[in-house]
Amino acid sequence: MRPADQFPPIVLTATDHDRLSALVEAVSERLPDVYAYLTVELERAAVIDAGELVATVVTMGARVAFRDEVTGQERTVTLVYPGDADLAAGRVSVLTPIGAALIGVAEGQSITWYTREGEAKTLTVLAVEPPGADGGAVAA
Repeated sequence: MRPADQFPPIVLTATDHDRLSALVEAVSERLPDVYAYLTVELERAAVIDAGELVATVVTMGARVAFRDEVTGQERTVTLVYPGDADLAAGRVSVLTPIGAALIGVAEGQSITWYTREGEAKTLTVLAVEPPGADGGAVAA
């Protein structure tokens, strides 16, 4: 894994940071890879009040369009807590490697993440629709 200072800066609301911190601790033994990755992300995140957050940052419940920089494939997913995950409906858990990579990343940023098999992947966030936003689907 690359040193944390080579990752793009990320921003989390205080609420998301608190909930994710508790969630990560709860799964530390069951999902050690995700625990390790999310712990680093939580430690390096800038934590702000929800009112300060710009709409182009991926938060819990946000709908996000991204591109896999290796394959060029584009996907649109909603980032959710594990109990709400449903891959068929496009709801990806924050406790998956890709979900952990997406949290706190801003539109236009790229981040490298690792599959459960240890393969490095890079994704670029193309568009973010905040939770509860009115309007159409995020373009993918």
